[in-house]
Parts: sequence; structure tokens; C-alpha cells
Amino acid sequence: MTSIEKSKPVMVTGANGYVASWLVKKLLDEGITVHAAVRDPKNDKKIAHLKEAAAQAKGEIKFFAGDLMKPGSYKAAMEGCELVYHTASPFTTTVKDPQKELIEPAVNGTENVLNSAKEVSSVKRVVVTSSCAAIYTDAIDTVNAPGGKLTEEVWNKTASLDYQPYSYSKTLAEKKAWEISKTQSQWDLVTINMSLVMGPPLNPHNTTSESFNILKQMGDGTLKSGAPKAGMGVVDVRDVAEAHFKAGFTPNAKGRYITSAHDSDLFSMSQTLRPKYGEQYPIPKSAIPKFLLLLIGPMVNKNLNRKFIRNNINIPWKADNSKIKRELGMNFRPLSETMNDSFQVLIDEKVLSPKK
Repeated sequence: MTSIEKSKPVMVTGANGYVASWLVKKLLDEGITVHAAVRDPKNDKKIAHLKEAAAQAKGEIKFFAGDLMKPGSYKAAMEGCELVYHTASPFTTTVKDPQKELIEPAVNGTENVLNSAKEVSSVKRVVVTSSCAAIYTDAIDTVNAPGGKLTEEVWNKTASLDYQPYSYSKTLAEKKAWEISKTQSQWDLVTINMSLVMGPPLNPHNTTSESFNILKQMGDGTLKSGAPKAGMGVVDVRDVAEAHFKAGFTPNAKGRYITSAHDSDLFSMSQTLRPKYGEQYPIPKSAIPKFLLLLIGPMVNKNLNRKFIRNNINIPWKADNSKIKRELGMNFRPLSETMNDSFQVLIDEKVLSPKK
């Protein structure tokens, strides 16, 4: 059991990220002092939303510079903290050099943060933002998992540098975290393994993430002729922040936590938008057939290769989220709330405009 004092500061790496921003807000609202590590603390445009959250909360925020590729660069931010959240990691699926753009920042960053935690005597718990991508690569892996669904016991064995390198980077980074954790007894490690994160960003001008690219395609006509039934899990960004908070402050929290609210697919996700937005926006009305995707997919998008289509389209995605509900008392928002709140941000920010 690890009891964390709310009177002590808490460190968050990548503090201005999509998930981290909501976590920082939650910590501030609880009256906690946050040591926010960001790439450039002088870039006001990227941290203004965090300053605003602090101004409206009981807690206070202090900014520090941190670089995933620079050993020891998070040490100053960590001093005096009992709890460390390591959320900083690249999230993109379009890369030229996966080794340099995904693997190295994910693995080296984890190594740097956790090695510093071994040197800072105040640290009692480290919560690492991992991913369901460290558990599986394709929806077919969930079907092939013991009992036909993902559990915290399962590890990704099918991703590689050449196939789904993002999933490979998350797997290697989390394995590195557990490896380092075993070399010491000062702090315990908890990981949050989240599925696809959707929901409104705390910084409304930040609509460039992979999650928002998917959402844009549902509303800009890209998927007008049909959305693929690509099996995946979905979770609200606000719930993910809550899960991180609970993982940090629940004394009995331990091990990995699958943080996924809904077993879904892209077509089903798009359908939650139809009642409210279907009249004004070209939300897909049907699912695109798998045979058609196999014909045209690879020409439209290089990530839509035949192997990906075979392993994900019309394949149900299933994960067991009972551990996080039982041990951390998590409840999740309905999928329609997550999708509608996200879509509205794209409209408010004029990223999407209604049909003429």
C-alpha cells in the first residue's frame, strides 16, 4: 500500500498534452501543487490553458522544462514530489522513421523519467501513461486472446518496427518501465493502458491529434460513402484523467489498468453523431464493405494495407475493464456524450462547417 499526501507537489510530464491537461486540471481543482514539465515553459500559447485552469482552482502550478531525450532533464521538477505522472510520449501513426520518431522518444523518455525517480528520494509512486497498444496490435488479437478479450495479463506480440510501429513503441516503453521498476523498492509503478481517447480538449485550439483526425473525417465528407467497421476500444479523455488521478491516490492501486469504456468500431462511433449533427454534416450513413476496402484501401491510405484491413475490419474488439472498475471505482461516460462533445469543439473552432 502506498499512501500519497495531497499536501506534497505532484509532477506531470508532458503536462500540456491532451490527456495530461485534464489531469493537471483535476489535480489543481483538488488543491494540489502541480510541477508541470513541458518542452518549452516560455511558449505561452501551449500552456495558457493550464495557467487559466490554475487561476480558477485551489491548487497552484509551477512550470519546468523537460526533454524526453535528455537524461536527468525531469529531475528538478521531481524534487519533493511523492507522486510522478509520466504522460509524455509521441502519438502519431504517420511517420517517416519509426525508430527515431516513435521508439526512441517513447523508450528513452520512459527510461529517463524512471531513472530520475530512482535518484529522487521523495518519490513513492510512478504512474505511467501506457496504452492498450501495449496489449494488442489489431482487433483480431483481442479475439485470439485467452477468453476472447484483452485483459491486463496480455502483452502485444504482433507489432514490429515494420507493422504498427506506434503499438510497438508503446509495448517497448511499458516493458522498459516494468524492467526499471524491478531494480528498486522505493516506489511502486502503476500503468494506465487506455484505448482510443476521444473527448473535448482542455485547450480547444488543440484539435490536431489523431483522435480529431478521425472525427474530422466523420464530419467533412471523407467517409460520406461509408465508415469502416474497424474494431477498437474508446474512452473519454476526462475519464482517462480521472483514472490517472485515482491510480495515483488509491493506496491499493497496483499493476496495469485497462482504461477503455466501450468496445466499439469506427462506424458505430460515427452513428452516435447522427441524431444531433446528421442533418447538417455528411456523417456516414452506412458501413463500407470489407471487400471494397481491400480493393481501394491501400490506394487511399498507406496505413490501410491489406493486412490491417483483414485484421481489423468487421472484427469485434473486446476488452475486460472490470479491474479498473473494481479496484479504482471507475465509471465511464456514455459514448454519445464523448463523441458529441468532441464534435462540437470542431464546429466551435470552425474546423468543420455545415453543408451548404
